[in-house]
Amino acid sequence: MTRLVAVVALCALGACSDMSDQPKQRTYSPLVGPAQTPPDVVSFLYSEPTAPPLTLALIERGQQRFRIFCTPCHSELGNGQGMIVQRGFPEPPSYYVERLLKAPTLYFVDVIAKGHGTMYSYASRVPPADRWAIAAYIRALQKSQNASAEDLAGAKTEAAP
Repeated sequence: MTRLVAVVALCALGACSDMSDQPKQRTYSPLVGPAQTPPDVVSFLYSEPTAPPLTLALIERGQQRFRIFCTPCHSELGNGQGMIVQRGFPEPPSYYVERLLKAPTLYFVDVIAKGHGTMYSYASRVPPADRWAIAAYIRALQKSQNASAEDLAGAKTEAAP
């Protein structure tokens, strides 16, 4: 019986080959040129995601979702000093650093969906509409911390009875 098992094992191992030594064309070969697309291949239809219209309801929804999902790390202010940071976890970047002030809104939506650095993906937790709402709220936070005197004066005259 053991001989039979040994023979079967040897036959199985003999059937294996080095798969790295197979004839294939690289994506681009200088001798042949670019690889040809096989016939009947349908290209992937991709369209750039579009932001919903910016409304007060969207920002309020974003604030609610931000408080649920983002404040443990980013804090209510978005300065990266959330509760888990105070307990020794890595500090996320503040939303007020130059790089994030200049980043497009789609960047925040993508980071929520895909994760970045030590932040894992929230794609399974935050639906796409809420990602846009959170990103809109992040923009509102950024503007609130960097508002000029003219911005505040305009807000006072609009809010005056």
